[in-house]
Amino acid sequence: MTFEAQLAEELSADQIIDEILHKNETARACLTCSFQAEDMIVLDLLRKRVPDIPVLFLETGYHFAETYEYRSRMGQKWSLNLVNVIPEKTVKQQESELGILYRIDPTQCCQLRKVEPLMLSLEPYRVWFTGLRREQSPTRRNLKQVENHRLPSGTELLKVSPLAAWDWKQVWRYTVDNEIDYLPLYDRGYLSIGCEPCTKIPHAGADPRSGRWGGAKLECGIHTFSKPE
Repeated sequence: MTFEAQLAEELSADQIIDEILHKNETARACLTCSFQAEDMIVLDLLRKRVPDIPVLFLETGYHFAETYEYRSRMGQKWSLNLVNVIPEKTVKQQESELGILYRIDPTQCCQLRKVEPLMLSLEPYRVWFTGLRREQSPTRRNLKQVENHRLPSGTELLKVSPLAAWDWKQVWRYTVDNEIDYLPLYDRGYLSIGCEPCTKIPHAGADPRSGRWGGAKLECGIHTFSKPE
């Protein structure tokens, strides 16, 4: 574990962000944001320090209408520097050439519409903030708050997840206490929200991401294609 990672485990989310921004003040930083509750907390903390931080949103073309509406509303309300990350092919082009991939090969669909576009979009940055939490799924159990990552191209950057140790109660306590508008889909029972065709309401007691991809997998690939050092 690097010095930064050891130090981060002893700090609060606010302190982690302050420490990382201070030590990397000349490095370009960004936040990947799906506009879920965790991402909005990290965004709220960051925008108070770096108002124009680039907010990278994966525009897959398959999101819920509620997600698009919420993204636009919060983008205006918080004056976000929103960067829509666009896949190489439109939904129509991809479906015409390869069929309905989210039904027949969801892993390839995620690769084309999420992983590859984001890996390219991260190239200019050296600090990457996320809203990931260990509690979200078994695949994130060993998540560090600060990790050195290598993109498929070989580019290295610092991946920072200030809420890694937070539980769901802490997420909602911050959301309520700070009066953050949240994605309305939570009120319908969704706990982990991605593309509409691949997102279901999880069964009671199941982990939040069990409603994704019909339970066939837990990750789209973004956090597995970039490798921790």
